[in-house]
Amino acid sequence: MVRVTAPTLTALTQSWASGHTALMHGWVPICVQVGTGIVLAVAIGWRSPRWRQVWLPVAVLVGGGAGYGAHWYVVDRGLSDEPAPFSLWLWIALTGLAAAVLIVGWRSARRWRRATSAAAIPLCLLCAALVLNSWIGYFPTVESAWGQFTSGPLPDQTDRATVTAMAAKGTRPAHGSVVPVVIPSAASHFKHRGELVYLPPEWFTSSPPPPLPTVMMIGGQFNTPADWTRAGNAIGTIDSFAAAHDGKAPVLVFVDSGGTFNNDTECVNGTRGNAADHLTKDVVPYMVSAFGVSADQSNWGVAGWSMGGTCAVDLAVMHPDKFSAFLDVAGDYFPNTGSKPQTIARLFGGHADAWAAFDPSTVIDRHGHYNQVAGWFAISSETPAVQRHDYAITDTGSMLLAGRQAAANPSNQTAAAYSLCARGRANGIDCAVVPQSGKHDWPFAGRVFAAALPWLAGALGTPGIVRIPLPDMPSRPAPTGTTVMPAEHSR
Repeated sequence: MVRVTAPTLTALTQSWASGHTALMHGWVPICVQVGTGIVLAVAIGWRSPRWRQVWLPVAVLVGGGAGYGAHWYVVDRGLSDEPAPFSLWLWIALTGLAAAVLIVGWRSARRWRRATSAAAIPLCLLCAALVLNSWIGYFPTVESAWGQFTSGPLPDQTDRATVTAMAAKGTRPAHGSVVPVVIPSAASHFKHRGELVYLPPEWFTSSPPPPLPTVMMIGGQFNTPADWTRAGNAIGTIDSFAAAHDGKAPVLVFVDSGGTFNNDTECVNGTRGNAADHLTKDVVPYMVSAFGVSADQSNWGVAGWSMGGTCAVDLAVMHPDKFSAFLDVAGDYFPNTGSKPQTIARLFGGHADAWAAFDPSTVIDRHGHYNQVAGWFAISSETPAVQRHDYAITDTGSMLLAGRQAAANPSNQTAAAYSLCARGRANGIDCAVVPQSGKHDWPFAGRVFAAALPWLAGALGTPGIVRIPLPDMPSRPAPTGTTVMPAEHSR
């Protein structure tokens, strides 16, 4: 007989978690869901005629109400740009069913069935979480989930004292370092969490360090500053890039745009906090003073996924004096927390003028011609056909695009990308819409960052990195009976 002690179990769990076992697909979610279904069936049981005729239907109604309520809340609050998989609502409903079975069936159940009923609730919640994770790709592997929930160190993580000592030696390390930082918020008064800075090997070659370019990295709607490092594999990508270029790469700063995990600020100044001021008036000066990065606009860029992509465009067009390049990975048409009236009410306290000040199309039109600003709009090549439109590029770079459709449905990232790029090109912004395989999740964001990094690093003037042009935009035939014309923006 083998005796499994607590240390042994911990070691086994850590070993399993370090094996890069997939959480978004494969045997883990399947086995968990099948096992949960069996436990829930045993918890329900056949029991008595009264149980089957009265209490079980009551439990089913409670479960259905839970699933419907969750769906209504997500849609009403504008928490999702894309429809969630049906299985998410199903497992939420089954969680409600399991809770009701435990409560209404407590008196008639034996001790073992009570224990089974209690176990079914967290198991159903786990299944819902696995479906949610497969939808957004927050934890691609068991390892990434383990690191998040145990507050494990990030890839390349070290402390400020260590990197300072390394820089004093002037020796280029084999890979970069990730440093947790606490950035003062004196300018914005925005309550935020700790943020992260990636320093490439080139940063350590001198003291003071060379004035390297910097990319501000912004995550999605539900976020932590570490999301790009864990779910988006940004550290692995930038380290590989640096290794291929003699240690040369931009500095990355992983910012907190929300303050809390579920505070969707859309990177604006509004009722949910002065997020825009934090990013532009707190983060940028701090990076220049604390890490000696370049303060020049031509050496600063911003990259973001989903909500962060919307932020990237907004920050670049609103502050061309601070940013010269942006990477928009599946961002929306404008800051979006539901319909336009809902967004104005939720983010700006009902003030339409405040909304317009952060609407990229309005900002571009008001600004006029831009100098030295460029952008990469990444869209999914697997967008459902119902969300795709036909666009054509004219000899002047304008595209046939239903601007009114994009304004009515800002979550249509394909329409948003073509419309914003057309408007940007008409005002001097060099941009391209680049399809990438994948769906709207973190693995997609990670692949886009890897594909765009050579362009982004060169565009920001990274020492030793050759500037390369943006990819050519794919031309699509215009729909029959239509006229090629610039996009309109309607409000």
